[in-house]
Amino acid sequence: MDYMSVLQGILIPFAGTTLGAACVFFLKGSFGNRTSRALTGFASGVMVSASFFSLLMPAIEQSASLGSWSFVPACAGFAIGMLFLLVLDKVIPHIHMDKSEEGPKSGLSRTTKLILAVTLHNIPEGMAVGVIYAGWIYDNASISLTGALALSIGIAIQNFPEGAIVSMPLRAEGMSKGKTFLYGVLSGAVEPVGALAVILAAGALIPVMPYLLSFAAGAMIYVVVEELIPEMSEGGHSNIGTLCFAAGFVLMMALDIGLG
Repeated sequence: MDYMSVLQGILIPFAGTTLGAACVFFLKGSFGNRTSRALTGFASGVMVSASFFSLLMPAIEQSASLGSWSFVPACAGFAIGMLFLLVLDKVIPHIHMDKSEEGPKSGLSRTTKLILAVTLHNIPEGMAVGVIYAGWIYDNASISLTGALALSIGIAIQNFPEGAIVSMPLRAEGMSKGKTFLYGVLSGAVEPVGALAVILAAGALIPVMPYLLSFAAGAMIYVVVEELIPEMSEGGHSNIGTLCFAAGFVLMMALDIGLG
């Protein structure tokens, strides 16, 4: 096994979050509404495209031996992934990214809830990277190294605005640049940890790989529908979010098909 390729693959998305958090050193204040909607729309398009081309399609291909029942693993895994994120959304205190409402009540500060919100987003993304690399490690015919790399790059691209979404508002509230950068980086640390955990457990999980791939897809789609789409559609001029969604979707599709 090429350990360096796997290590690079699980660290690339984390690098995207880190670069986004570093915006605090170069930009003043928070992003404007139009910029925020554009970035969120772009991230949504990347996640939806990655869920289909990188996760659901391989899950369906791997289930071809089931004949007319080949849809079962993809459907079941997708539904379980959605339910898993629904449960996390209910039990983890956080601020919804469109600021319209908060998660469960707790004594946590607004800053902590914002960090937990982005961390919650990153859980399914880390799992997705871990699952796809685990499939490649165990010689799954429908998953190539370049395909796994395409997913990592796509998630890194959409992680950039998420890192900024954490650091920029905290800086606007008066927190030091160093501390806001650190919080932004920490919000993305769950991704390589989650990816590594999935890879280490992959040997026992190979028989249910189609379920795991579609599980990750369902979890990612939950984040898009529950958090990102409401944010990109908030207020007037939401067309910018829609156009950037299309751009993100096309870019991720091109990466996955071109490299996969």
